[in-house]
Order: sequence, then structure tokens, then C-alpha cells
Amino acid sequence: LKSLDLENLFLIKNDKIINLMDSNTLIENYIIFKKYPSTLDIKIKKTNFLAKINLDNQEYLIGSNGKLTKSNNLNEYLPYIFGKPEVDEFLKFKKIIDDSKISYKKIKSFYYFKSKRWDIELKNNILIKLSKEKTKKSLVDAFLFLKQSNLENNMIIDARINNQIIIND
Repeated sequence: LKSLDLENLFLIKNDKIINLMDSNTLIENYIIFKKYPSTLDIKIKKTNFLAKINLDNQEYLIGSNGKLTKSNNLNEYLPYIFGKPEVDEFLKFKKIIDDSKISYKKIKSFYYFKSKRWDIELKNNILIKLSKEKTKKSLVDAFLFLKQSNLENNMIIDARINNQIIIND
């Protein structure tokens, strides 16, 4: 904000403030209040980081605001995305996970394929292969199967075929 001329609140252009706030990848949303004659209040909500991804040999964090932030390697708990999805594709997939009963905290990695299909690896090393067309249904089927089964680590659950679960060691 120092780049703005804050001496006269009447002369500050709203679009300058908006462009400045929108350019910051750490901001989820904000509200600006001008209290005349001399106060500018800005309420800022910080974005939540959802996952890590490597793009062009640089590690980034994907924020819930849909923006990429360079990683500082302090977010070891975040799941890692393998592949190169668009951020919007990942956010859509994250919403499907949030609507399911699989806990996001139990996810270790995401695998994205050029066909726009996703796989999920859980922290107990169980890999879940999801259907491209019916992602939500295959996620529900996999969750129900996991809940009813007593699987050990290093298993593959293939839920790509409708109403069918295939397991491999």
C-alpha cells in the first residue's frame, strides 16, 4: 500500500487498491472501507493452502483462492499433486472430495492424467483409481468399500468401473 498516495483519501482510485490486493497470492478475499476524511480500513482473509505441485522445476502451493504461491518447503503436511492439472480442475476435484466422506487430511498424493482422470493415494499407501466420467460415484464406492473392508497398506483399489471394485496387492 505504500505505493499508493495515502495522503488524501479522496484522491485514491479504487481500481489501484483492487489491482494491488488481487495481485497478492496470499489473499483469499478482502473488504475495503473508506472512512472519511482520513482512514482506509482493509479486512483481509488469508487463503488456505490445499496442495503442492511442481511446475517447471519450481514447487508451488495451490491456494483455495485458485492462485499459485511459491513454496517455502514449510508445508510438509500438504498432499502433493503429480501431473499438470489446471488449478480450476484441481479445485473442482477438491470440491468433489469435500462432498464425499473421504477425509482430505488422510490424502497423501493426487495423480492427474492427461485424460483428466484422477487417482488418490492415502497416507496408509492405499491407491484409489477413480473413474473419469463418474468421479463422485467412484469415490463414494471406494469409501464404502474401505469402510467395510479391513485392508492392509500398499493396496490398489480400482473404482473406475461402475458398481465394481477391483483390488490388487
